[in-house]
Amino acid sequence: MSDRHDAILLFGPPGAGKGTQGTVLGATPGFYHLSTGDMFRGLDRDTELGQEIVGYMSAGELVPDALTVRLFSEHLDILATSGAYRPGKDLLILDGIPRSLEQATLIDNAVDVLAVIRLVAKDENALVERLRGRALKENRPDDAKEEVVRRRLEVYAAETRPVLGHYDASRIHEIDAIGLPSRVLLRVLEAVVPIQESRV
Repeated sequence: MSDRHDAILLFGPPGAGKGTQGTVLGATPGFYHLSTGDMFRGLDRDTELGQEIVGYMSAGELVPDALTVRLFSEHLDILATSGAYRPGKDLLILDGIPRSLEQATLIDNAVDVLAVIRLVAKDENALVERLRGRALKENRPDDAKEEVVRRRLEVYAAETRPVLGHYDASRIHEIDAIGLPSRVLLRVLEAVVPIQESRV
């Protein structure tokens, strides 16, 4: 039996709805939503690893991939020990990791990605408007500027989209991310439920 954790990767550009879909799936028995945003927010700053990561974040620098993956691995262990996540029973829904090819390679030893749910928005302007609206709602006017939003999408295209090449094409499910969240959820469920059933 493999010691790796079975997982489904939520993948897509900023504003595609990864957090929304992950939260709903995570509330469903048999799934566990692991968001790297939550992981970093829950970081224990009193540990050696925590202090090292905070040092990068405080300087406005990206946390190195190796440190992010180390935190991910430790976070998984804590979730399993606490019983919040049940390895072998719960299917991990990964949201925000891997964010680079190096991260994808580094987590291979710990995670078996059974499927990639690629949330696709053919109309980039719809994504831009969604991100701008979210920034304004969260009172982050600087993040609502169109040039800032488009820059985020450019960074995603350059640094994160290549992660798709790490996984077999047969495991990638393209899902239209535009429309009512409930309609998008139906499309996601059509892809993930058979995977969940195959593990029972």
